Amino acid sequence: MRASAAGPGLSFRHALPLETVAVEGLPEHAVPAFEAAFETVCTTVGYFREEPAETWRVEGVREQGADDEELAGALALAALVSGIEAPPLLRTDTEAEGWLARTVTAFPEQPVGRRFLVRPTHLPDTTTYGRHVLRLDAGLAFGSGEHASTQGCLRALEAVAHRRPRRILDLGSGSGILALAAIGLLKRRVIATDIEPWSVRICAENARLNAVPHLMRAILADGWRNPDVRAPGPYDLIFANILARPLCAMAKHLAANLAPDGTAILAGLLGSQARMVLAAHRRRGLVLERRIDVGAWTTLVLRRR
Repeated sequence: MRASAAGPGLSFRHALPLETVAVEGLPEHAVPAFEAAFETVCTTVGYFREEPAETWRVEGVREQGADDEELAGALALAALVSGIEAPPLLRTDTEAEGWLARTVTAFPEQPVGRRFLVRPTHLPDTTTYGRHVLRLDAGLAFGSGEHASTQGCLRALEAVAHRRPRRILDLGSGSGILALAAIGLLKRRVIATDIEPWSVRICAENARLNAVPHLMRAILADGWRNPDVRAPGPYDLIFANILARPLCAMAKHLAANLAPDGTAILAGLLGSQARMVLAAHRRRGLVLERRIDVGAWTTLVLRRR
């Protein structure tokens, strides 16, 4: 998965002497601080999740050598705020036209399952029959549908949509793609929550892109600790596309906030971790209804009887 923010300041009509500057191996909590650091001197900033280590790479494009001292200071401050050792700065020459082409081709239109089509905003919004179109900004693509765990969740949603769940929660929403899919397919209001402020911002922006801000409530929350997450429950459908260990840790709270006969779609876990996650939720009274494997990644569809 990746996310990036692109600004208008760089002109791509001429081959400017550009370079890409980057840092790698960041923990997720450090991404916003390093994003802000790069934004001090770079017009275009991107952040990418590195698998399987689950660390992040943050990069920016700027004119070669521009504002070196300012960038060094901003990166040192980001490391201090994040409580990590400052990573080395990586530099590569980048042709303007080549960078733009890489950004566009990295996020193509893609069908997912039988009923969804993820369409980036740099492509024309043509009429599409037989699929629900999810519009996502190529510059705001965290959870763009390309990752196997997201695809598994979308396929799981197709399989349970006939139950017409009314109260829906997307826990750890990222871009909000799963919330948008549920809104498009079920025409229901969805609460989308994430622990990171930048994810909540992106989620709300994507809701506006898809003309459904009135059906999505994007809130900043640390999982089930927030009363704004618990109060609208119990939920008929809960998405939790996170990671295996946090899913296990939250099993008790998820089960407590899932309505009788409700469905939980869990993802972000490798196939080798599925047994561990399933065991944690079985202890709380949930049963396995379906398992969806996409490559090395697994999605579990659980139900509360």
